[in-house]
Amino acid sequence: MTNAAQGPASGARAAHPDHLGHVIFITAAAAMGGFLFGYDSSVINGAVEAIRSRYDIGSGTLAQVIAIALIGCAIGAATAGRIADRIGRIRCMQIASVLFTVSAVGSALPFALWDLAMWRIIGGFAIGMASVIGPAYIAEVSPPAYRGRLGSFQQAAIVVGIAISQLVNYGILQLADGDQRGSIGGLEAWQWMLGVMVVPAALYGLLSFAIPESPRFLISVGKKDRARKILEEVEGRSVDLDARVIEIETAMHREHKSRFTDLLGGRFGFLPIVWVGIGLSVFQQLVGINVAFYYSATLWQSVGIDPTASFFWSFTTSIINIIGTVIAMVLVDRVGRKPLALAGSTGMAIALAFEAWAFSAELVDGKLPTTQGVVALVAAHVFVLFFALSWGVVVWVFLGEMFPNKIRAAALGVAASAQWIANWAITASFPSLSDWNLSGTYIIYACFATLSIPFVLKFVKETKGKALEEMG
Repeated sequence: MTNAAQGPASGARAAHPDHLGHVIFITAAAAMGGFLFGYDSSVINGAVEAIRSRYDIGSGTLAQVIAIALIGCAIGAATAGRIADRIGRIRCMQIASVLFTVSAVGSALPFALWDLAMWRIIGGFAIGMASVIGPAYIAEVSPPAYRGRLGSFQQAAIVVGIAISQLVNYGILQLADGDQRGSIGGLEAWQWMLGVMVVPAALYGLLSFAIPESPRFLISVGKKDRARKILEEVEGRSVDLDARVIEIETAMHREHKSRFTDLLGGRFGFLPIVWVGIGLSVFQQLVGINVAFYYSATLWQSVGIDPTASFFWSFTTSIINIIGTVIAMVLVDRVGRKPLALAGSTGMAIALAFEAWAFSAELVDGKLPTTQGVVALVAAHVFVLFFALSWGVVVWVFLGEMFPNKIRAAALGVAASAQWIANWAITASFPSLSDWNLSGTYIIYACFATLSIPFVLKFVKETKGKALEEMG
């Protein structure tokens, strides 16, 4: 069916959609889950100190409330693949939309700390589902020649969601005269921050009704005519659609629906390719990127920057994140996934080392010395830039396309689940680690960035320009 040198017989590798704008709309609608992923993950940044004050809790308990959503993320990521294979990608998106909405309302109107934690777990489940279904769906509807750029829409949506959440938080804080617990319309400012997510959650649900189901899922349930029409929409009339359906169908008949047991069989439990996916996911988090988005406002306040300014610096970090993501979207199909990952690892390691040096200084009147303060701010932005133009995008692209068809959904779920567990470990441990030694904490993150370089060189294979049926 497929020759590695010549590509699929249907001509899928060279496919160019007749209406690229339509494919971009489909991709952007699916990536709305990524927007909610970023928004919900980061919006808590604006409420951290208010939650600490309202419920009179210490750093350890606060960290668990912040991080507990990530447990829901891991569960959602682990189960989304099976759900998507049973009821379809679109239905999975719609379930996530409902969960996002319920979580937003509940988090904005909690009775006590325990139910705030519960609503965050529910929101986390939705994030986990979105983290799996977004890249999987986008990979399945994207022509191979465009898949890297379209796949990067997921990360672009995530970073835009992060930035918008910071901008919304800043606006709400201004309405509350700079007080996270200030009253606005009978609710405290932080409650509005968490509740506003109802709007994009509802939009995500509406958009899911405007995009087609994955042709690969339709073929798996016997709806070949519908799948053929969608393949024509997204890959163009130049592709031999009958041959394309046969290629996908043959791959699926050869490789049954993905199950967790299909991932087993390697020397260390999982198949080697699954371990590579887990490694990519874990390294993406162990460099400490989400510390920059969950705790940045608190972090800058701890080194002497006033609350309003700390929100400003958190927002500028989000803008740098967007710029880096756009750079990656431009480069990912031109220079490949591996070169971007290696460049990013190098840049992150250097930036983190400078942050570690800056935070090693003694505070003067509650602030870092001028030189170290400037270095800390610049290094933090450089770190986010290198992450965004590399690991922030390429990991999601890799996970959407690196696995063979027979294990793609299940393997993506396991890899994404591992990512959330690593995210939880970093998020939950940061307050205690920073109390111990903030400089030492950044040294740990720098070491993980450095270790990611030999990992990519030895274990990660380039997937640029290959059809999904060629993987594995």
